[in-house]
Amino acid sequence: MSRGVRSRPAYRCSECGWETAKWVGRCGECQAWGSVAEAAAVPAGRTQATPVSTPAVPIGQVSVEESAFRSSGVAELDRVLGGGLVPGAAILLAGEPGVGKSTLLLEVAAQTARLRHRTLYITGEESASQVRLRADRTDAVHDELYLAAETDLGAVLSHIEQVKPTLIVVDSIQTIGAPGVDGVPGGVSQVKEVAAALVRVAKTRNITTVIVGHVTKDGSIAGPRVLEHVVDVVLHFEGDRNSRFRMVRAMKNRFGPVDEVGCFDLAAEGIRAVADPTGLFVEHHSKQVPGTCVAVTMEGRRPMLAEVQALVAPTPAERPRRTTSGVDSSRVSMVLAVLQQHCGIRLHNMDVFVSTVGGARVHEPASDLAIAVALAGATFGIPAPTGVVAMGEIGLAGELRRVRDLPQRLSEAARLGFKVAVVPSERHRPPGPRSPESWTVDGMQVLDVGDVATALGLLRITKTRARALRPID
Repeated sequence: MSRGVRSRPAYRCSECGWETAKWVGRCGECQAWGSVAEAAAVPAGRTQATPVSTPAVPIGQVSVEESAFRSSGVAELDRVLGGGLVPGAAILLAGEPGVGKSTLLLEVAAQTARLRHRTLYITGEESASQVRLRADRTDAVHDELYLAAETDLGAVLSHIEQVKPTLIVVDSIQTIGAPGVDGVPGGVSQVKEVAAALVRVAKTRNITTVIVGHVTKDGSIAGPRVLEHVVDVVLHFEGDRNSRFRMVRAMKNRFGPVDEVGCFDLAAEGIRAVADPTGLFVEHHSKQVPGTCVAVTMEGRRPMLAEVQALVAPTPAERPRRTTSGVDSSRVSMVLAVLQQHCGIRLHNMDVFVSTVGGARVHEPASDLAIAVALAGATFGIPAPTGVVAMGEIGLAGELRRVRDLPQRLSEAARLGFKVAVVPSERHRPPGPRSPESWTVDGMQVLDVGDVATALGLLRITKTRARALRPID
């Protein structure tokens, strides 16, 4: 080695790729024990200038025609991506096992093939015959859809050379191994090399590449975080195993918004887009039922209605149960404390169960008021008036805080036939003559209140109220 050039020892975590100059027993990034091992020494030299591949040009002279959006054939996925597939884009789709990632991507590959764009589907987790069986069941067989079962990176690159596709699906990156790289497939070094090779091919050949990634037990994407940095789009595929409803959420998108979601229905015949998923989360009762209330949440830029149900029962146990499904347990505990402190509703000796309908996940603070209405109604046995939606974040002092995108929420509730909406007090209201405490949106009466106790009073959910329901004035 030449004089003045030294090599520095490096220790790397096999779980997340974190590096340190000295050995430690516990990773400083992912906190895993025994995962730090010595890596190859890196020469600390100086990089010399090399010839450029393409000269730099003014940004106004760069053509955008080659990077125009192209429909994937699945409208909800196009919505999440910001308009469709972009040639040369690298997309990472992650989700839990069995949520339907392969089914969705096989549908995307088939729709792209039907548009006369050659597609290559690389499967490393299943055999080609297994994928063909699923394609027969979901009607995804087409002459422009090519299928290969490979786990070697060199073979994958050879298939790309031969087929010359416009779309590549790799299922999954953790099963592809790079020869000559330390570690087993799925390890940090292997995932880095495979991802770099696929992204390089996507950029140089202008091929849209979709990569399937695994997730850890806490829901984060498995492998090094550099995998999320090198791709252009990161999508999370979410869903409850007990429900057919699935959602694709954009966590990173260089070509569109990152606050958008797509809704799908996963069935035995395949997966289909759900353009209007609101009806899946609202139960149609034949009569008024205590302990229910409808909330309007925002999934990305899309308003969605979800019904919250609550059950309150006496218990002789010293520590009452607090069971939740589809809602944030910490926010439910906070709402219970506010109801007891500011509304006089004693629930310290009651078992409390709070759930959503249809497998919806309501974690937005704007659903606090609907949870409070459902809990109060279940406690007193008083149903909320028919056709009422409630939205608002509850503060520790019992006040209702403003929620974002209120006009969109109100318009969606009015479109679905709701008659009354209870919302936090807003300073900016629609112009024109109106009552200081209410106004109308598309025929729906909007009541703005300042605190949760006032909201329960407007809905007639109080201790002194008779069992018979009286309409809102």
